[in-house]
Amino acid sequence: MHILILGATGRVGSKVLTTALQEGHHVTALVRTPDKIKHQHEHLTIIQGNVLELQDLRRAIRGAEAVISALNTDGGTTLSEYVPLLIDAMMEEGVQRIITVGTAGILQSRTEPEKFRYQSNESKRKSTRAAEEHERVYQLLQQSTLDWTIVCPTYLPDGERVGNYRVERDVLPEGGSKISVGDTAEFTYRQLTDHQFVNSRVGISY
Repeated sequence: MHILILGATGRVGSKVLTTALQEGHHVTALVRTPDKIKHQHEHLTIIQGNVLELQDLRRAIRGAEAVISALNTDGGTTLSEYVPLLIDAMMEEGVQRIITVGTAGILQSRTEPEKFRYQSNESKRKSTRAAEEHERVYQLLQQSTLDWTIVCPTYLPDGERVGNYRVERDVLPEGGSKISVGDTAEFTYRQLTDHQFVNSRVGISY
């Protein structure tokens, strides 16, 4: 499979990139700073560009069969600004499948089901800015005709794959408090071939 990875230099995206190459996929990575990618691989194409430039997204997505976006919030509005451009580029190129990494804040609250977790008494975060950005991405994908999945990890410490984690559609697994970067990346990558969570948010935790 030919995969476009956005956020390939980040904590989750870099691990997704490693796994995809190890399993024989062709990968294109659109990055601002190519030097941050340490891989050299015959199946890896690195394109220097900006996700906020439609022409760069078009160039990167050409030939891809799926997109994985592990971009983080940057304290600004990059996520909500680039997703409409990405949707347009995907539609133009006929690419249907997208997996993004969000936050558990945009899952439904168990105690107040009409609210997102970040709006409810379940949230311990003082700032809601990042969750609000991820909510905008969720709304944009919902409104699209793409086959999307949003992986929603809770507290995300560095760590390798353990494999013994729980997932649940639309809510965080009960009592979940953390999930490693490695396991989040593994589950995100597996959504390329696992279609049970298409058009869904997925809570993931230990």
